[in-house]
Amino acid sequence: MDYPKSVPSVGLVDGRFVDENPVAGTPGSLIPAVWGNSVTQEIVNVIAGAGMTAAEADTGQLFKAIQSIVGNASPMRSVVTRLAASKALTEQELGLVLIDGSPAATTVTLPAASIGLGVRDVIVRRVDNSGNRLVVQTSGTDRIRFHTHLSSNGYPFLVLMGNGDWWHLRSDAAGNWWPVGRLDGSSVGHIAFETTLSVLPGGYAALNGSLLSRTEWPWLWDHAQQSGMLRSEADRAGAWSSGDGATNFRLPEARGEFLRVLSEGGLIDPGRVPGSWQKGSLVQGDNGVGDNILFATNIISQKALLGFDMGNYTDYAGSTVKYITPSETVSPISDADLLNHGGITRPRNIAYPGRIKLI
Repeated sequence: MDYPKSVPSVGLVDGRFVDENPVAGTPGSLIPAVWGNSVTQEIVNVIAGAGMTAAEADTGQLFKAIQSIVGNASPMRSVVTRLAASKALTEQELGLVLIDGSPAATTVTLPAASIGLGVRDVIVRRVDNSGNRLVVQTSGTDRIRFHTHLSSNGYPFLVLMGNGDWWHLRSDAAGNWWPVGRLDGSSVGHIAFETTLSVLPGGYAALNGSLLSRTEWPWLWDHAQQSGMLRSEADRAGAWSSGDGATNFRLPEARGEFLRVLSEGGLIDPGRVPGSWQKGSLVQGDNGVGDNILFATNIISQKALLGFDMGNYTDYAGSTVKYITPSETVSPISDADLLNHGGITRPRNIAYPGRIKLI
């Protein structure tokens, strides 16, 4: 591309355009057809290079094409957008988007991940710690490709939870936003212990058996259904439950409980259902005289009566025993005295708040 130096007879000076000069009697420059066509073709080439179709009535195509081409080379633009209310983001607002959800529930809509947008990045970050729901959603039928192990097409929205929670997303010009990074990439449904009563950012909630909406947390409902730990509401124990069977579901409940590793075919604690409760085991103590251990001769019936674990005691050789007779003389106890000399054993322990990953 250059000035039309090859066409000297159209009022050009050194190939450059000049205005008409009535005093000097010199005409203004004329635009030669070959040059006008070449300029138009140069612009059309840029538009086509961005994967777009040139349209005579669209006077913004060159700008869109340059955005798309530059975006493909460097998807992240140095733009900071601040929001304190629901809004549909424009292409020019993509960059770092800081969202304050404290005034009310907030929904931020991403631009369509189309050819016109090209490959673009956006970082959405929450800057408040209120409990208001903050949703980042796609346009139309676009999807955010996260938790594709649960749903291959991803989901139409995500939720930012807590001050400092952030996601870095990239469009692919084909209707998808792909996660590049986020504050906490732990797997959905992950259980953790904290040393604070505050619920930290990153997608966590208390492990307290709360009811959640299936439409507001579709990926978590998919996880519950595919977990092998989904039970009825009446028999939920520490597992997921199907809630009302139609609109909601329930988180696992683990407050005040001890956790045990599932056997999964191991020799210890076989046959357990994941998320199920297990009764305490009965341990009997001495009668206050020396260190003699007392076992009632009908311990099995006593355990059943008290509602304890019905499994028999097993020695190291694998044989089942119901009572042990120590070398020293012991005083047997009656069934009526069982509660005075035995009970469920509980080691010294520390209670930490439990959290579960919702997204």
